[in-house]
Amino acid sequence: MTASICGDVGFGKTEVAVRAAFKAVMDGKQLAVLAPTTVLAQQHFEVFRQRMPRLPRLRNRMLSRFPFAIGTEESIAAFTQGGVDIVIGTHRLIRATSYLKTSLWW
Repeated sequence: MTASICGDVGFGKTEVAVRAAFKAVMDGKQLAVLAPTTVLAQQHFEVFRQRMPRLPRLRNRMLSRFPFAIGTEESIAAFTQGGVDIVIGTHRLIRATSYLKTSLWW
């Protein structure tokens, strides 16, 4: 399934993505959230971590050029093994998501 969420600032796009991600992960899917900029990808990653802090089953990663992001190779290996539920990032995701076992795009 592929979905695109468009709207003006403050209309709840991130909220829709967080809720859809939660539902997808609980259904055993992996999810890729594609952001247009590295800064927005980082903001989404933080929102997802803050909104779902106590879910032990939920594992998320971020792919970007930021140095504190977990290494790309480790993240891709985790995708391949199904060890990551949500990946958030920029255009780097387009190549990496070919490794997702059951992927959804938001």
